Amino acid sequence: MALRRSGLWVLLLFGIFAIGVLVHNHFYISSIEAENPQAGSITQVNYARTHVIRKGDAGPPVMLIHGAGANAREFNLTLVPQLSETHQLIIPDRPGHGYSERVADAQTLAVQAAQMGGVLEQTSGTEPAVIVGHSYGTAVALRLALDRPDLVKGLVLLAPVSHDWGPEKVAWFNSLATVPVLGAGFRQLMPIFGPAQARAGMGHSFSPAPEPEGFYDEAGVGLLFRPTNFHANAQELTALRDELIGQQDRYRELQMPVAIAYGSADMSMDPTIHVEGLRQQVRDLELLAFPSEGHIPHYRQAESVAKLIAHMASDPLPEPAS
Repeated sequence: MALRRSGLWVLLLFGIFAIGVLVHNHFYISSIEAENPQAGSITQVNYARTHVIRKGDAGPPVMLIHGAGANAREFNLTLVPQLSETHQLIIPDRPGHGYSERVADAQTLAVQAAQMGGVLEQTSGTEPAVIVGHSYGTAVALRLALDRPDLVKGLVLLAPVSHDWGPEKVAWFNSLATVPVLGAGFRQLMPIFGPAQARAGMGHSFSPAPEPEGFYDEAGVGLLFRPTNFHANAQELTALRDELIGQQDRYRELQMPVAIAYGSADMSMDPTIHVEGLRQQVRDLELLAFPSEGHIPHYRQAESVAKLIAHMASDPLPEPAS
């Protein structure tokens, strides 16, 4: 009888805890979405609702693809002010991020690229665009260029992730978030514990450059900790190494110009693996290194990166200055 009574108390306490978590999450999601509402329009791409921000209505088209743990708002603080008056900027939330619906098999780069290609077909017409990717977004940009070269005029890769980086595993919390059943419960804890951990570790992405004040809030990073968003991000990161192994031997197929801007001191993705790997495979490649920057070089170096993009987007491309 005592054991049965103890078991009932455990179930009751667990139930109270679970209800408390769900209530907290409801208010967290409502609050974070009110602070970071949709800034663009919703379009259907391959039967999935896709959120796309458009900036600028003149000039050549440029698509900006955000990285892991981010959303389209990332570029509002960096490249949008530099390019929106002279270019048509197309800035989608990738599947399952921001306000874009998740689609089947979106942990694969082929599906990610297909969604971005669908956005381009609806927004840039018949004119190929310069594709700018950051971090995970560079892997998507590369796949888009490989699968749909007709849509791509050139690539600008910011802090690229492109090649197999070896046996180092992804962060434990991303692995746990993808585990069946147990992962579903773990993801519900993200709105409680995730924001504080992310704020504390944000500086790692910028180091050795200083972390910009207010970046977490202005970039809408808190949207990541909605459980469905966190799940999407974790699925992508746990699948990424195998996905890159599957596409990295194809980079010699690229016929369009490619430019890379990166921080030489990047501690998130080793430039000696990714930048060097691309340098050996891509024929028409331009490199722009920033010695004192980390994994988000386009924040402090927005003007230089924007000039690189504008050069790539110009038609016809001018000869580089001697």
